[in-house]
Amino acid sequence: MRSSILTVAIAVAIGSASFTAAAAPSEQELAQLRAQIEALQAQLTALEERTDAQSDINLGTAESLDKLTTGSPKVETTGGIKITSADKKFEASIGGRIHFDAYAFDRDNVSTTGTTDFRRARLTLAGKALGWEYKMEQDFTGGTTTEGFRDVFIAKKALGGKFTIGHFKPYRSMEELTSSNEITMMERPFASASGLYGGRQFGQGIGYLRGGDNYSVGATVYNLRNAASPRNEGVGAAGRVTFAPINNDNSTLHFGVSASTENANRGSADLRASVNYAGRRGPSQTIATTAGASGESVDTIGLEAAGAFGPLYFQSEYANATFNQPIGGSQDVETFYLMGSWMLTGQHKAYKPGNGVFGSAKGEGMWELTARYDTIENKDVANLEATSTTLGVNYYFNPNVRLMFNYTKGDNDFTGDTTGQYAVRTQLSF
Repeated sequence: MRSSILTVAIAVAIGSASFTAAAAPSEQELAQLRAQIEALQAQLTALEERTDAQSDINLGTAESLDKLTTGSPKVETTGGIKITSADKKFEASIGGRIHFDAYAFDRDNVSTTGTTDFRRARLTLAGKALGWEYKMEQDFTGGTTTEGFRDVFIAKKALGGKFTIGHFKPYRSMEELTSSNEITMMERPFASASGLYGGRQFGQGIGYLRGGDNYSVGATVYNLRNAASPRNEGVGAAGRVTFAPINNDNSTLHFGVSASTENANRGSADLRASVNYAGRRGPSQTIATTAGASGESVDTIGLEAAGAFGPLYFQSEYANATFNQPIGGSQDVETFYLMGSWMLTGQHKAYKPGNGVFGSAKGEGMWELTARYDTIENKDVANLEATSTTLGVNYYFNPNVRLMFNYTKGDNDFTGDTTGQYAVRTQLSF
């Protein structure tokens, strides 16, 4: 606007000069020209004052908005609900998962009941407070008190890694440490708390985890109880190391080794390896037991190999556990599984090198074919062996909603039972 007025003034001046060259103006005409120039100068002065005032207002508004932004908490709703304080010293996020199953059995010589079941129904509160991390997770399928506790801990980054104190999974078994939202099959294999570490998925203690671009190192010392079990003096220790010699956007090759020892003591529950060989809620078989009152231990060594190459994925674990006995010799239990999947729609499973596990592929409208062979055997008791073969298909509506189908054929050499299970899961996580 200011340049427009100046342009007009210049035009008037030029017109005046031209008029003067053509003929001498009268006194009246000169007075009119002076009046016009004074009016233009007044308008220009007024516009300058208004522009300066508006600049002050804009600057004040910007400062006020900046103070409002920096002085208010930040709220994010992508993938869940997360609130961060204005000073960034406190964070809190709310998440959860619903896994709803339906299953039916092709019974052989056992009595089982097909039905529906909430496999998991969890709410999770996690965040940070003054440099410390925390997580509180309740699974309502386990109960509304300590029976439903899952991850309940505080953690602190230090010495290049992270210390965790509370109720969490010991660092052992690749599949056990994979989130239930991202496991390939509906149930975990026998080399986990679904078999070898029966009933000992969580422990109370302290752990340290450190990871880089292609490795992880974790160690845990813990009490032999979860939040709901009786107090006892049993102790355990576990450690796991992983290494990925190949790890890029399209290809990953993973190797790992773990070891654990669990020493029963006063008040300890029995240390047992027990499997549901034909799917969850199906027939079970105890493979080995070390009595809690015996004061003996269970010592385990585990090996891992896994890889994702484009849409193809494989995962395998071997573990040997020695169940020591107060009378007679110890009993060795061996378990092994081989699992694979193929993303028919071409996606790739992502690797998490910081803790040495794979996650689900991300996307919408994805199809995945899955298969697993699983076996466990007591090497010191004749025919005490169980195997299961599982075929499945997963459909991913989106990164938060998945539909799973598994058919599991179980075989119990000890009893001769060959029961099968058809199972479907609808899963939501956020």
